[in-house]
Amino acid sequence: MTGASAGRSRHRLLALLLIAACRLASADATASDVPADAVPARDVHEAPLWEYGLGGGAVLLNDYPGASSSHAYPVPFGYLIYNGKYLKSDRDGVRGLLLNQSWVELNVSANLTAPVRNNAARNGMPELRSTVEIGPSLNFHLFRSDAGRVKLDFNLPLRSAFTIEFPPRSIGWVFEPNLDLDFDQLPHLPDWHLGLAAGPMYANARYHDYFYSVAAQYATATRPEYAAPGGYSGSQFVTVVTKRFPRFRIAAYLHYDTLAGASFVDSPLVERRHDWSGGFGIAWTIGRSTQSVEVPN
Repeated sequence: MTGASAGRSRHRLLALLLIAACRLASADATASDVPADAVPARDVHEAPLWEYGLGGGAVLLNDYPGASSSHAYPVPFGYLIYNGKYLKSDRDGVRGLLLNQSWVELNVSANLTAPVRNNAARNGMPELRSTVEIGPSLNFHLFRSDAGRVKLDFNLPLRSAFTIEFPPRSIGWVFEPNLDLDFDQLPHLPDWHLGLAAGPMYANARYHDYFYSVAAQYATATRPEYAAPGGYSGSQFVTVVTKRFPRFRIAAYLHYDTLAGASFVDSPLVERRHDWSGGFGIAWTIGRSTQSVEVPN
């Protein structure tokens, strides 16, 4: 997902960091020096083969969707853009292009989550380890305006999730179809970019179990035993705003989750049914390739 695919804030500190880093950095490295009305109406534009830089920012996140507690985190990061023919690292994350046509794209992408520690609702229960998610994403390009200033995509990411430990443990899969609307070069606001994304979320029982089940040995008078089923996980809505300058980018995002109707909403670990998170960041370009390649708008 471009506008918000780093997506669901199931304590995805690192995934939301990618929103700040990749969205900041992935904009056309030369576009900030070109007036909006001077860009030709083409399906591709010239960009460096690679670019790298450093940045930092801060995010405010709920421990997991439905948790009543949240934490602020400083987030230093580095970024790498690579516009290879079959491997890319850009606003959509790090991925291999298995299929790349004008109307559809098949990617291999990944997500990370941070651990959940010292959560009051989970007092006495094991801490949640960081996880990694990996799998294919089939993305349909529904609309492209002249010069790619407005884009509408329908994304179908399906990922398997594993705990980061030795040995890693499989905790199921997630499926998060979404519509992603991007506005590049906003009217009267050159070099500003707006991304909007929304969609439902689904996961199997093992994935929900990791976050929302309460085993018998951890049940208390106020936290009864609970087995989380699979199915609908709620819906997400994300807004990302970026501004690019010749050598640096700034960005901010706002993320909203609703758990209304979620299959696990009766879990005693769900303390509220609506979540907000947000953050901001700045990234500086350190180096760029002198070789340019054509990339889609």
